[in-house]
Amino acid sequence: MDPVIIVGAGPVGLTLALALARQQVPSIVLDEGAGKEEPRPARTVVLHEDTAALLERLTGAALAEHGVRWAGWRSVRRKQVMKEITFAASEPAPLHIAQHVLTGLLRGAIAAEPLVRTSVDSRLDAIEQERSGVTARTRGPQGTWWRGSYLVGCDGARSTVRKLQDIRFPGRTAVERHAVAALRTEFPWEGHALLHRMPPWRSSGPSAGEVTARPLPDGVWRLDWLLPPGKDLVTPEILLARIHETLTGWTGSTAPVYELLDTGVHTVHHRLARRWRAGRVFVAGDAAHLLGALGTQGLDEGLRDADNLAWKLATAWHHGPHEALLDSYQTERRAQVSARLRAADQALPVLRGGGGLRHIVPGSARNHDALLTDGHLGRGPLGGSGTYADSPLAPRRLEGEIPVGTPPGAPVTDVRVTAEDGSFVQLRDRLGRGALLVVLIAPGTGVWDRRHWMSAGVMPRLAAAVTALPHPAELLVAETYPGAPAHSVLLVRPDGHLVCALSGVRPADLYAAAEATVGGAAPARETQRQQEEREREGDGQKEKKAAEAGSGAR
Repeated sequence: MDPVIIVGAGPVGLTLALALARQQVPSIVLDEGAGKEEPRPARTVVLHEDTAALLERLTGAALAEHGVRWAGWRSVRRKQVMKEITFAASEPAPLHIAQHVLTGLLRGAIAAEPLVRTSVDSRLDAIEQERSGVTARTRGPQGTWWRGSYLVGCDGARSTVRKLQDIRFPGRTAVERHAVAALRTEFPWEGHALLHRMPPWRSSGPSAGEVTARPLPDGVWRLDWLLPPGKDLVTPEILLARIHETLTGWTGSTAPVYELLDTGVHTVHHRLARRWRAGRVFVAGDAAHLLGALGTQGLDEGLRDADNLAWKLATAWHHGPHEALLDSYQTERRAQVSARLRAADQALPVLRGGGGLRHIVPGSARNHDALLTDGHLGRGPLGGSGTYADSPLAPRRLEGEIPVGTPPGAPVTDVRVTAEDGSFVQLRDRLGRGALLVVLIAPGTGVWDRRHWMSAGVMPRLAAAVTALPHPAELLVAETYPGAPAHSVLLVRPDGHLVCALSGVRPADLYAAAEATVGGAAPARETQRQQEEREREGDGQKEKKAAEAGSGAR
């Protein structure tokens, strides 16, 4: 079976390659650049709990050692503190990290992964699809034809893959603009992120805007100033004036000391691709969507794209085409991002508009602040990880289904479980391996050796039911799970979303739910003759491309 071709070597493309490798699927990453990142301290990302955990699982790196987990969050309007949050050491908190540092960690993990091949200086300029695979042509020093089973465009906002597949990308341009600076200085709120709306040193009106400060390692901060609508040029003099007035306003110092490291202008667009799949070709990340207004983070959604698509491609790669399963990538992810874009577009006129009764309605400023806080902290409709409640993979109503603390389609809570080898691990550590997870809630098992209860009670019957499932599955045991009664059974997707919770061991319900989760009954296996014909067709295409490449070289 041919590898998966991944176009683009940014965080989304590299994450997808590692996620596929974790499920024993080889890939080729086509990198248009030279294979290294230019340090840009002003280009950073905020990762929320689920996406940070995904990256730590794939890279093996403790991201907090390379970025900063926020100690807290402060929201200020004029001179009034509207909201202040302190994160406990054990509480999930956003993680702020420079993008070039994150990409470097991903590249390091890729270099140690034998199932991933990276081709630098490879610019895509053609894609051809056949029934049995896809062929991509690249230009440059590494220019050649590449043969793959599937192709995923993770090549950014100006995606060549999207254009070659004639996928429309409608939306809005320049929804927001921000002037950005990375500088080393001292603030009195170490480790806390700050959102300051309508600071008193700025005049009132639409140009008053807001400024955000986010901490980075080594005393570095990223500051973002919301710019007024329009295309006015942000000159170095204007930016330096903003830095000076902001630092003076916050510290009260007449001559604030700082070291300016990097600057830029960040423009937010809101766009959504019409299609995310065209046969064997998919798009993900900025190639599929652009968002980022009101504190939301577009990379978070791109990483969720990769997590969602990886296990579905792996299933099709190992077990044959599952069209309904592959189609569900677009259905699930596009609906989720569309809802986020819709929430931001509805909130923007209220939060950014000038004048009107909303500014004198009691409590309106506090409600606006809560909405912005959700976006920055990864909560609510603007920032939460979302659910796939209406997924085409959701099983029909099951007789033994029960409600638990996690609704169907939502990410599961990360609890401690006992793995099949008897070791204690976190549930999240077992995700992304291509297998479904079946979790039995059995209080008291944590204090007994596994061999004492593996052959007792409901375990033999449940183990037999798991073995008979239509897709590989791993049986885990947890002492507790929020809202789940004793002896209930949870079915979890490889990307960590809950399929259902069942009351006790119900093999028929468990089988039906697992079958629905992988898109229905598995396709019939190819006959030997069909397989040989498909392989001959692929070999013929390869010979044709090689001949054309040789002719072009002459």
